[in-house]
Amino acid sequence: MLRSKDDSAEAQRHGRFFSFEGTEGSGKTTQIRELSLRLEADGHEVVQVREPGGTPLSERVRTLLLEPAETPVDPWAELCLYLASRAQLVAERIRPALSRGAIVLADRFGDASVAYQGAGRELGVEKVQQLNEWVTGGLRPDRIFLFDLDPTIGLGRAKASRGGQLDRMESEPMAFHNRVREAYLRQALLEPDRYVVIDASLPREDVAGRIRVEIERRLS
Repeated sequence: MLRSKDDSAEAQRHGRFFSFEGTEGSGKTTQIRELSLRLEADGHEVVQVREPGGTPLSERVRTLLLEPAETPVDPWAELCLYLASRAQLVAERIRPALSRGAIVLADRFGDASVAYQGAGRELGVEKVQQLNEWVTGGLRPDRIFLFDLDPTIGLGRAKASRGGQLDRMESEPMAFHNRVREAYLRQALLEPDRYVVIDASLPREDVAGRIRVEIERRLS
């Protein structure tokens, strides 16, 4: 049965849930790692998760989704795999962590599917939003940090960091990545209370400072 948003809010009541979104190579993972160390030093329990992945089942799905495929992956099949991975992650790790008062830092969550499959694959933003509500039981991050960066720059960073290799999603045409970025920015305009848009081209210390101020505000 689909949980109501009130049920979702109750599940999150004791913990805090922050997600980090953005196009490829925007620096999310580095910032999450550094933020986690700072929060743990302050005495918080921190749970880091990534999408797709974060559980044994979800990590196997990650391999299916990101490794180059011998045949094209149907967009709807791709979306269903992401949703399955997310459902398991929510049930196995995110909800239990929130219920015991932990801070959850997610390297992507449901808004990634809205941007990548809803807009990038052109499956329809509203359709993907509705499906995501179902599989997560209405669970939503307290705050979303959107790392905004020109996809050309981000893909160049990703390629350089992996010795010239890109995964299946990163290897999509630039038009795909531009649609993803535009969808993220459009969603941030529609939901300014949920999103913090960060210029990911700024120095790492400046980005970290912006995140730290917002996190401290939420935790206080």
